[in-house]
Amino acid sequence: MTRINLLPWREELRQERQKQFMTMLVLSMILAAALVGLIHFQMNAKIDYQNSRNQYLSNEIAKLDKEIEEIKELQKVRKSLIERMEVIQDLQKSRPSIVHLFTELVTTVPNGVYLKTLEQKNDVLKIIGEAESNARVSSYMRNLSGSDWLKDPNLDVIEIEDKKVTRISSFILSVKQTSPTSNEEEKMEVQQ
Repeated sequence: MTRINLLPWREELRQERQKQFMTMLVLSMILAAALVGLIHFQMNAKIDYQNSRNQYLSNEIAKLDKEIEEIKELQKVRKSLIERMEVIQDLQKSRPSIVHLFTELVTTVPNGVYLKTLEQKNDVLKIIGEAESNARVSSYMRNLSGSDWLKDPNLDVIEIEDKKVTRISSFILSVKQTSPTSNEEEKMEVQQ
């Protein structure tokens, strides 16, 4: 019987397989490293792109914040101008009313009534004066009620003082200043 030694052949086959395995292992490690590197570069590129977008948005937000501040300043200026315009319009509207007010004061004061001071706050006129009697004060209040430019007279204080020869009634009354056009507007609003 012949004996064949298969051990060297098997040993060579094992070494050949081991070389192939190592080669495949090295190639797969290189391929895995290349794949990890590619993914790493791709993720870094995406992160850089997103950071640039975030920076762009931050810059645009800063621009918008500046514009909002400018708009707020412009709104303040606009509000100030509107308030000035309203004051000017009110002055324009009230310009003829002061003339009418003094005309009405002159025409409504009966004989025996003397006005000392006039004080106006908004549309309320405070009148301080003296009269020869209480009846003259009543007559004055009736005249004020009948006026187109003055309404709702209200007697605040009346005091009788005995002076040398006669008795004098000192009075303080308040009356609202109005205009005939505002009365017509109020009537139109009530009718509607």
